[in-house]
Amino acid sequence: MLEKILPPGFAVSESLADVADAELFPEEEAIVARAVDKRRREFATVRACAREALARLGLPAVPIVPGERGAPRWPAGVVGSMTHCEGYRAAALTRSGEVGSVGIDAEPHLPLPPGVLKAVTLEQERRMLARLAAQEPGTHWDRLLFSAKESAYKAWYPLAGTMLEFEEAEVVLDRDGTFTARFLAPGPLTGLTGRWQVCGRLLMTAAVTPGAPPGRTGSTSRPAVRTPPPRR
Repeated sequence: MLEKILPPGFAVSESLADVADAELFPEEEAIVARAVDKRRREFATVRACAREALARLGLPAVPIVPGERGAPRWPAGVVGSMTHCEGYRAAALTRSGEVGSVGIDAEPHLPLPPGVLKAVTLEQERRMLARLAAQEPGTHWDRLLFSAKESAYKAWYPLAGTMLEFEEAEVVLDRDGTFTARFLAPGPLTGLTGRWQVCGRLLMTAAVTPGAPPGRTGSTSRPAVRTPPPRR
């Protein structure tokens, strides 16, 4: 499913259910040693997806431990992102080079919980959501906007190395399955474009940034951004 909104060259692994026998490396095991069963299962399954994606790139299985803000640290030379929500886990990886960073997100195709919309949107975004809802009421545009911001933030962090708050990016959703994000904080990106799709009970978004031009270097394996509320 996710391949449809990512460019060629990505290895994608998805699961609609937790993998009962998903194994963890000792470093990973230590992170969820005291976690509740649900958290442990989703943690293990999304890492099983990531290791399957690594294998598709011809790379060995390695521990994927959280970085500074709980996001995954990828092996050198790998650009990636992971996501999980109720009934879905996924990882998308590619080798660094033409791609600088990637952010993926999946959400249930449901309205945002009460009180969340104002906390994660700008006034102009709320006006846009009202227009889109009038034009196409069958899509939960509020949750889609949240997901697009998640993907944009995950693509931002490996390049900027700083957190980004919800109000520091303005997202414009288009009904054709694309979106744009304009960053309002100083950093290496002024904006990016992404794609979205509705897959039954799921919303999915993805954003990819180009790699560094020849002669420039930079880490593309730093953790994806996490800002409240908890992210994938």
